[in-house]
Amino acid sequence: MADHFQLRLVDSRMLAPTVRHLVFERVDGEPLAFVPGQFLQIHFAYDDGTATKRSYSVATVGDGSSPVRQIEIAVSYVEGGAATKLLGGLAHGGTVEASGPYGRFCLQAGDSHPRYLLLATGTGVTPYRAMLPRLAELLAAGEREVVLLYGARSEAELLYDDEFTAFAELHPGFTYLSCLSRQPRQAARAHDRVGHVQAALPELAPAAERDIAYLCGNPNMVDAAFGVLKELGLPVPQIRREKYISSR
Repeated sequence: MADHFQLRLVDSRMLAPTVRHLVFERVDGEPLAFVPGQFLQIHFAYDDGTATKRSYSVATVGDGSSPVRQIEIAVSYVEGGAATKLLGGLAHGGTVEASGPYGRFCLQAGDSHPRYLLLATGTGVTPYRAMLPRLAELLAAGEREVVLLYGARSEAELLYDDEFTAFAELHPGFTYLSCLSRQPRQAARAHDRVGHVQAALPELAPAAERDIAYLCGNPNMVDAAFGVLKELGLPVPQIRREKYISSR
C-alpha cells in the first residue's frame, strides 16, 4: 500500500529551458523505498479548491536495493498549468503533499532477453536515469546490452545528456543514441541521429529472440514506436509502455 507524506524542496536546477529538476526530502525524515521506474503523485488543489494530482517518475540514482533520502523528479512547464504554478514556483524549503510509489514500469527480474531497448522523449527519460545502477550491474556481469534512444527537438532539451554520455563511456555495452528532430548539435557526435526516436529503430534490427523494449514519454512517440516495433517483429509482451501526458 502506498504511503502518503509531505515533501520539502531542498534543491533545484533548470535542466532545459522548460524543465526543472527538483530534489525533495520527506518532512518526516523517513527514506523512500522505490523500484527504479516507479512514480510518485503530487497532490494539490486548483484555485477553486478542487483536489487534483500529477504523476512524476522518480529520477533518483540509487542502488535500487535500499531506500533513498533524496527524492528527485523532473517537471516540464505547461503554459497556464496548475502543476507548473505549484512546482515551477516552489521555493527551497517549500512543501508539497505526495503519495507513492506506484507503477510497474520497471526492469523485471525474470527478463532473459539479452538486449534492452529503452526509448524516451522529454521527461520520459527520468525512469531510465534511476535504472542506471541496476543496468551497470547487468552490464558488468555481461548479462545485457542496453541501447537508450532519447528524442528531443534540440541539444538544449536533452535532459541528463552529460550523465548518459558519461555512462556510455564507462560501460561498453551501453549505447546512447540522441535523436534530434529539429536542430542538430553544434558539435555533432557519432551517436547522434536526425529525426524522431522511432525512425532510428530499423538500424537496430529489433528481434524477438533478443530484445525487450521500454517506451516512455510523449504518447505520439510511444504509439509510433510501438507500431514500428510490432512491424519489425517484436512481440507485444516484449514492449512495455508508459505515456506522459502534459496536464493543466
